[in-house]
Amino acid sequence: MPKVTVYTIPYCPYCQRAKLLLQSKNVPFEEVDVSDDADREWITAKTHWPTVPQIFIGDEFVGGYDQLQALEDEGRLDPMLAA
Repeated sequence: MPKVTVYTIPYCPYCQRAKLLLQSKNVPFEEVDVSDDADREWITAKTHWPTVPQIFIGDEFVGGYDQLQALEDEGRLDPMLAA
């Protein structure tokens, strides 16, 4: 299973939803708090994605919660996690 990393901020409801989805699938993940402005600027510059969560499966940036849920709904998340 590739490493899953979720960049979050504590008060973000979409971050909570993304983590709950991964937990419901028993997917271990690393959570990185980007509450600090410098950390947030760094991850935004890397992905060109302005909001959190920012989710990586392996080295692939998959987007935020909506994109993660869409992968699940389309049946594409499990194959990505199994690769």
